[in-house]
Amino acid sequence: MGFVALRLSRVVLDCVIPLVRGADRRRGHRMAATHHVESHFTASASVRDVVIGMADGLTVPFALAAGVSGAVAASPHAAQLVVTAGLAEIAAGSIAMGLGGYLAAKTDLEHYESEREREYRETVELPEIETEEVAKVFRDYGLTNEQMAPVVGAICGNQKNWVDFMMRFELGLEEPDPRRANRSAATIAASYVFGGLIPLAPYIILPTVTAGLRYSIVITLLALAAFGYGKGYFTGLSPWKSAAQTVTIGGIAAAAAFLLARLVAG
Repeated sequence: MGFVALRLSRVVLDCVIPLVRGADRRRGHRMAATHHVESHFTASASVRDVVIGMADGLTVPFALAAGVSGAVAASPHAAQLVVTAGLAEIAAGSIAMGLGGYLAAKTDLEHYESEREREYRETVELPEIETEEVAKVFRDYGLTNEQMAPVVGAICGNQKNWVDFMMRFELGLEEPDPRRANRSAATIAASYVFGGLIPLAPYIILPTVTAGLRYSIVITLLALAAFGYGKGYFTGLSPWKSAAQTVTIGGIAAAAAFLLARLVAG
């Protein structure tokens, strides 16, 4: 698509520049160019990792602590039991979630490298077919054979650019960051721990599990709202809409997990 845009922009410039120069001569001054800066959010992968870790961290430990609190409420050591179970779950959950993020990122990288190897092989063994696939991309954008011929020739004349083009426009694959696996694991695990400590904090601070449960519900809902608001703000969505969605979805998930925990606990 970048090559299409480059070619189209060249055509536009060839038509516009003479007009601009003629206008300059008539007016006796040069037209000022407007400086345009585009701002895009580019950290979507990191935000996804934070969302995964925080969402699970806020809901699962809350549900576990709430379910356990109902089962051990009569025990004199109820608060300690709830906190111990909650901390154990946070530790196990953060490790499992981090490992899942690591394996997912590694799988993406391995899949990309495998497909890239295959594309290299096909440009050597099946050059006519691969050249036609490049031409088809431009043909889908409405270019004629005469218009696309020099562009297709330039792309296929460099094997690396040829393979890069096929990876992006035929397969729709972007090259993953080789460091993403470790970063994803750390981000998800840390987000899970941070999110899990929020609903567990009231049980640590307050003397009874009943009071801890009440405050835990309120704090968890507020945390979900703040988390959703921040997610919407940084991703360019409506912060309030994002907050409402996060509270609704997270609240339903937490309530379902809580009811299942209470059901199992009897």
